[in-house]
Amino acid sequence: MHKPRMHLLASFDIARLQYLDEEGRATQALPDFATPDTLQSLYRQMTLARLVDDRAVKLQRTGQLGTYPSSLGQEAIGVGGGGALEKDDVYCPYYRETGALLERGVEIEEILAIWGGDERGQDYRHARQDLPLCIPIATQLLHAAGVAFALKYKREQLNEPNRVAVSCAGDGATSRGDFYEALNLAGVWRLPVVFVVNNNQWAISVPHAAQTASKTVAQKAIAAGIPGLQVDGNDVIAVRAAVADAVARARDGEGPTLIEATSYRLCDHTTADDAGRYQPPGEVEEAWRREPLSRLGNYLRGEGLWGDAQEEELQRELAEVMEKALRSYTERPRDRDTAMFDHLYAELPEAFVEQYQQLAGHQ
Repeated sequence: MHKPRMHLLASFDIARLQYLDEEGRATQALPDFATPDTLQSLYRQMTLARLVDDRAVKLQRTGQLGTYPSSLGQEAIGVGGGGALEKDDVYCPYYRETGALLERGVEIEEILAIWGGDERGQDYRHARQDLPLCIPIATQLLHAAGVAFALKYKREQLNEPNRVAVSCAGDGATSRGDFYEALNLAGVWRLPVVFVVNNNQWAISVPHAAQTASKTVAQKAIAAGIPGLQVDGNDVIAVRAAVADAVARARDGEGPTLIEATSYRLCDHTTADDAGRYQPPGEVEEAWRREPLSRLGNYLRGEGLWGDAQEEELQRELAEVMEKALRSYTERPRDRDTAMFDHLYAELPEAFVEQYQQLAGHQ
């Protein structure tokens, strides 16, 4: 049978970035920002994020917090990505964001308040223009594209400083139309936005292999005409470097970037889940060998930048920080019962008047 002649129109490559291997050994020269002080700070913040997660899960188990999504094993993505932004940039988070929120200056008490059902926790004291946590899957990516459009307009029309929007999502979000719509829009309009996908291999109980036939998530950027990069999401240096470079590109008017950070969810999807029902035990055990905290810790120890005495002091310091935050959370004045209505409707619908009055009577 005659085969028609075809011409190659385009070809594409997807690169992967890593600075520390699974044992914490450098695979190449570290970026300029990776000074001893910065690396120790990253280690501290990942340790704090893990501690906050641990306490939050315990609070949920004792009825003092609502359903909570831990980021155990994924701390490098939040801490590395959140720390790559400037103060005036805008972060558009999803729900697995403890590390990123801490990097953005959100207080532990505020994080606990959010998951305790108090929406005032999302009125951040410091990250004033960052968006609230987004529970619906992938919609925050569209929010980020919208924010980026506004930032670009303000820069071009009002001569305001160059600012960037950054948003994170899980790998399950890449199966949603919102994901592709956000990438397409950002690419066409060259918006100053960075999309980070936390590929932790599980969308609740659905494995990554059942989400997509693509070899990588990063290659999904190709269809949108934007750069795509995969990074070792257990290597906080690689995450920080990749997001910082993408943010710099966006700030310079070079448009959006998609970053896939590969990691593993070493915890239940949320406290309402039991991952032991579907995660293969051997796979989880193997994933613990690659987790980010011990990886950076091993590097620091190998370079003589960390030791047992420093680890004990850090644990003592963070335990005090955590206890102070827990006291602030438990002593936090309770919001009024009608808050669920007060901030939702400008004019209360007739169907809810009776419910509102009942709640008001219990205050």
